[in-house]
Amino acid sequence: MAKTPIKPLLFQPAPRWHLWLALGGAVAIHLTAVALAQKREAPPVEIPPQPPQVVEATLAPPEATPPPEDIPLPEPPPPPEVQPEFHEERTPPPRPPPAAQQKFTPIKAQAMTMSRAKALAINAPRPQYPYEARSRHVTGSGVCVVTVDAASGNVTGASMTQSIGNSMLDDAALSAFRQWRFRPGTVSKVSIPITFTMTGASY
Repeated sequence: MAKTPIKPLLFQPAPRWHLWLALGGAVAIHLTAVALAQKREAPPVEIPPQPPQVVEATLAPPEATPPPEDIPLPEPPPPPEVQPEFHEERTPPPRPPPAAQQKFTPIKAQAMTMSRAKALAINAPRPQYPYEARSRHVTGSGVCVVTVDAASGNVTGASMTQSIGNSMLDDAALSAFRQWRFRPGTVSKVSIPITFTMTGASY
């Protein structure tokens, strides 16, 4: 017997109509399942309306509270005595000792020399010789007394106890001595001799 030759096996793809047939069957099965599911849903049941229920409630009267007992209040304390802000002192206050009243003891004019007065003076301008008196050759001597405030050292007053003999020279001396100033608490009154010559004023 002659042997039939064996043909090699080759892969042959399925025809396209098989694929379309399988896809159409799957879509048909899905649509059928959806239609059956919609038919199985039960229609909504309407519930008849129920009449409203009325509940009667009674409130119990509040319990009467007993009246509060009368508690005796404590008596308020007596008001404090109000003292006036200012009261008149019947007895004068004690005076401080003399040392506290006056810290510095002013030097008396009688015991003070002119050099000592110049040493205690802070400001001591010299009197100006008036031009008119110098042109007339007017000269003379006199004494001026100045009163000093011991606390500040300022001159509070000046007077000529002995005139120089000419009103222009007296005024020049008084105008200069009123501007003097001494150390506070050292001088109370000073007597200053003054002399006008052709060369000027000297004391």
